[in-house]
Amino acid sequence: MKKTTGMDRSVTSKWRPATQAVRGGTWRSEQGETSEALFLTSGYTYDDAQTVADRFAGEAAGMTYSRLQNPTVAMLEERIALMEGAEACRAQASGMAAMTTALLCQVSAGDHVVGARAAFGSCRWLLDHLLPRFGIETTVVDSADDDAWEAAIRPNTKVFFFETPANPTLDVVDLAHVCGVARAHGITTVVDNAFATSALQKPMEFGADVVAYSATKLMDGQGRVLAGAVCGSQEWIDEVLLPFQRNTGPNISPFNAWVVHKGLETLDLRARRQSENAVELGKFVESRVPKILHPGLPSHPRHELAQAQMVATGPIFALDVGDRATAFALLDALELVDISNNIGDARSLMCHPASTTHAGMSQEARDEMGVTEGLLRINVGLEDVEDIKEDLDRALATAGL
Repeated sequence: MKKTTGMDRSVTSKWRPATQAVRGGTWRSEQGETSEALFLTSGYTYDDAQTVADRFAGEAAGMTYSRLQNPTVAMLEERIALMEGAEACRAQASGMAAMTTALLCQVSAGDHVVGARAAFGSCRWLLDHLLPRFGIETTVVDSADDDAWEAAIRPNTKVFFFETPANPTLDVVDLAHVCGVARAHGITTVVDNAFATSALQKPMEFGADVVAYSATKLMDGQGRVLAGAVCGSQEWIDEVLLPFQRNTGPNISPFNAWVVHKGLETLDLRARRQSENAVELGKFVESRVPKILHPGLPSHPRHELAQAQMVATGPIFALDVGDRATAFALLDALELVDISNNIGDARSLMCHPASTTHAGMSQEARDEMGVTEGLLRINVGLEDVEDIKEDLDRALATAGL
């Protein structure tokens, strides 16, 4: 591969997904390094004054400042966009930086946003608290009620915002339907695809306009760094998102970008194997608990829809054991699986959302979402699934299940 081939869409767009994940976005310096270079620099120098003037005027290509461009970050952005099937991508400092940027860059006081009620706690906080603080109206709907989306539209509705599968209740949104409703009304859809990533689901293929990520999760995959990303059309990224990012600065560090860039090389393999492990583990525990939520299981109310719009159903599932005391007893009995509120890691992790990821929400909001005191969320990792089964079997028994 030539030094700049990985940045040439006329070539890379013809590659298959696994090749894009390993080679896409690669740009080699004059040293011809095999692994992509890490550029730890805040600024750049120029041979003459006219060059820098042309770059700042947008009349010449090249780096100006690492809040705007960095070679390592640019490689990550190109790889994510290529894998997503998007024209462009901008990396962010964290997943919540990505969600906040994707929303605030395009709404103003007097606008209206419709969001799914089932969401990561901080995403619901954006809808319930941050946006209204700036005069932006918000409505949350049951994402599984297809008619609710259109019913919630107002003359000033600008954005639909949702994640699928949702955190932590694994609600599945009908992408084609909801994105179609939005497009028919001139509304922009912003989809949080962190639970699936482009390895398992590509919302743009179903009509989504913008796809946002916590790249901290499956994209990194090993619990090392915080990162986020927002994908969209070149026009939307350049004209809507970039002015916001340029002037507010939610930028990712080059080192974190490099780590995620390397993580993407194994994303497809990890996501598929972890999905397989999750389904197998879910089947193993399903008869032992009052309720289990995973779109890969036939018991999920939208199992068939998930099968239709996802390559595999992801490494996350939730189980409801009845009450907090039982949930804590199960967590305390774990020996292999870690108690941790992260997801997407190669290690199996389990947490109690009501006291961690959704602890900042009101009891009313948690009840509305189905985040009960007995709900546990598990990220199924890459360990031998038999070892995970044995650990959960022991923990369930200790908790009286």
